[in-house]
Amino acid sequence: MSSPAGNPSIPPSAVREHPPHRRFPDVRPRRLRRAGWGALTATALASLALAFVPSPYVVEVPGPTYDTLGTTDAGPLISIEGAETFPTEGELHLLTIAWYGNPQRPLRWIDVAQAYLDPADAIIPMDSAFPDDVSVEDSNEAGRIEMQNSQQAAVAAALLHEGHEVVSDVRVAGVIPDAPAVGILEEDDRILRVNGQAAYDVFSIREAIASVDGPSTFDIERDGEPMTVEVTPLVEGDQRLVGIYPSNEFTFPFEVDIQLPNVGGPSAGMMFALGIVDELTPGAMTAGTSWAGTGTISALGDVGPIGGIVQKLHGAVEAGATHFLAPVENCGEVSGRIPAGLTVFAVDTLDDAITAIETVAMNEDTSGLPTCGSGEDS
Repeated sequence: MSSPAGNPSIPPSAVREHPPHRRFPDVRPRRLRRAGWGALTATALASLALAFVPSPYVVEVPGPTYDTLGTTDAGPLISIEGAETFPTEGELHLLTIAWYGNPQRPLRWIDVAQAYLDPADAIIPMDSAFPDDVSVEDSNEAGRIEMQNSQQAAVAAALLHEGHEVVSDVRVAGVIPDAPAVGILEEDDRILRVNGQAAYDVFSIREAIASVDGPSTFDIERDGEPMTVEVTPLVEGDQRLVGIYPSNEFTFPFEVDIQLPNVGGPSAGMMFALGIVDELTPGAMTAGTSWAGTGTISALGDVGPIGGIVQKLHGAVEAGATHFLAPVENCGEVSGRIPAGLTVFAVDTLDDAITAIETVAMNEDTSGLPTCGSGEDS
């Protein structure tokens, strides 16, 4: 009988077939067997322990959705007084994201592993979500100011779209500690121009800063006195930051109140504006269709990109939306990751968004409208 493959050193006399039903004892030394089981047990216990060790990540998930044509616990999300309004139909959902984990309460590795298996979740490094030089409290305050600015810009965009007069006033609401603007810009400074461009709202300031390499020039009023100052922005990725919280102060011809407590950030601006336009114009814009969308908006109606777009797509489906409005600049993230049953239109302005909604409402051909893909992507 020849030696088994892979064992050329075993003599033929040592090779025997095991008789049926006969059990042969493990000839390995008992001490070695114990060591092997001990190593396996230790590995398993170490893996189990590691699963409950704090991780350096947070998880981004779809958050609550709100219909800008509907109500919240605080009452109607949008209330208009002093102007004629009209009945609406359908839904215009704004979308949010939620983060699990923060520096005070980090997620365990087992939580991160579970999120890895869910396509609606995103895993983000802790230091990206919560930079070391910004406290959780400061981050929440920044989100609150961004939401306030977003609402003001949305009202301005909607009213300007409808032909109403709007007066703008942009001021410094706060300066971030250790930021480039410290000692140069001060709280309550009125910002008139940035790099020669009119500061009509917070978004126009950001665009003006981004348009220039190197220092940015601010024409301001401080205590009624005009002056010009120069700030060298800090570059982080594709952003140029001077480290201020601008606030929009507009004077409107009538009152538009938006009630959405405990939600921060600027990404609901476009959906706020759409809800206001719908209430101010005869006929239901959506004709009963369920829409969702996201995007910042400037007072002049320009729609800007946002974060968490994939999570918001899944949130839209959970809310029952069949059509979605996404900023053009987010299309690269959206393509190939759209949940089934959702059509995503790409928009660059408030007019683009209104055109998409009205085209669908009138059952007209939408093939000429720009999209980010279809619900067949995934």
